[in-house]
Amino acid sequence: MSSDERAEPVRAKPVREGSLDAPTRHPLAWRDAEFYDEAAFDKEFRRVADICHSCRRCFNLCDSFPTLFDRIDESENEAVEDLTAKDIKDTVDGCTLCDMCFLTKCPYVPPHEFNVDFPHLMLRYRAIQHRKGEVGFADTQLVKTDRNGALARPVAGIVNWATDKKNKNVRTLINTLGDIHPQAELPKFNTRTLKQRAKKPRDIAQDAPAYGKRKLAVYATCFSNYNKPEIGEAALAVLAKNGIDAEVVYPACCGMPELEQGNLDKVAANARKVAAALRPLVDDGYTIMGLVPSCSLMLKFEWPLILPEDDDVRALSAATMDFDEFLIDVSKTEGLADGLAPVKGGVTLHLSCHSRAQNIGQKSTELLKLIPDTELTVIERCSGHGGTWGIKKDHHETAIKIGKPVAKKALEVHNAFVVSTCPLACDHIRTGVDVLEDGAAPARSWHPIEIFAKAYGL
Repeated sequence: MSSDERAEPVRAKPVREGSLDAPTRHPLAWRDAEFYDEAAFDKEFRRVADICHSCRRCFNLCDSFPTLFDRIDESENEAVEDLTAKDIKDTVDGCTLCDMCFLTKCPYVPPHEFNVDFPHLMLRYRAIQHRKGEVGFADTQLVKTDRNGALARPVAGIVNWATDKKNKNVRTLINTLGDIHPQAELPKFNTRTLKQRAKKPRDIAQDAPAYGKRKLAVYATCFSNYNKPEIGEAALAVLAKNGIDAEVVYPACCGMPELEQGNLDKVAANARKVAAALRPLVDDGYTIMGLVPSCSLMLKFEWPLILPEDDDVRALSAATMDFDEFLIDVSKTEGLADGLAPVKGGVTLHLSCHSRAQNIGQKSTELLKLIPDTELTVIERCSGHGGTWGIKKDHHETAIKIGKPVAKKALEVHNAFVVSTCPLACDHIRTGVDVLEDGAAPARSWHPIEIFAKAYGL
């Protein structure tokens, strides 16, 4: 018998039903021609859809999965081959790029051999749409946050009056031009940005445990810079109380609104600009603290997948922490300053999808639990907002439906403060509460850092 005849037979590696390994993500091949090839996308979509159709663990996350499953079930052969172009588009339109399916539900993400990354597949479709010029003019203008913020700032009062949903006449015109739902809450603008407000001198507590031990730059984000600078002011006050003299930086938007529309060239341009501008601080040992979780997520995870070869982007990613992540790290390392007092009336805390997608744990829960004798109710579920997605006429009612369990819980516990790690999600929750019971929503939305500042009496 020859050595070949005695050799052990080669056996195929068994395919595991699911993966127990930590999820990993491949860089986006957005600069390759095949990424925009519609036939290649269609083939990959049907491959992934067949896996999702056979599994269905994500049925309750967003509207993409019920839409996909219903279209397959209602087709002639109940198969992915029957899906039409409209079925695929409707599936993509239901995705808010929250990443929850990838990080919390799907057993077939890399390194599993099925290699399923549903959110990035949806992003690929939108990138194809954007390259073909199929994104509407109003949509492309809505996401120009830096330009819009700069233009609105000098006339913020007029803009806020015009966009208020109670202003039926002017808002109706805006709704028509922008394809915006009449009940959607639109962000307010301020005449003074966070960067301008941050120039005011602050008393840095020299007796705080962390005094002189941290170098920190606060990345303002477009929302906190132009729309709600009070978030940044509260953060700066808390940091000063804890002996940390933070610098406020804002070279440009993180590009998340552009990412939602598949404009990857613009996202990459913003990533290069911000990462290069902040590199000297990073090299000097600064932590870059994000105030809005979507922005922190972009800096930490999405940018390195879009520009994996960019050393500035990689360095910034490693240096970035979310606001609550940073403060909890301070509390465990140096310790926080004394002086936290109870917050009367109780707090309902919503943990946004993009907070959860950072895989850092419930850091805002940990933070608010440091406030003594304060009732805290935590909701870890999607609000349904999805950035600009939730304000559009085509999606707002679906967004309210998805967020209904969150709004219902907030109404049920009826705490004095409704708080979310995502400010836009918090406004959407308030809208959802009013849908359930007219006039029941709190007068305003809150960010966790504002509640923490309140507990310090700041």
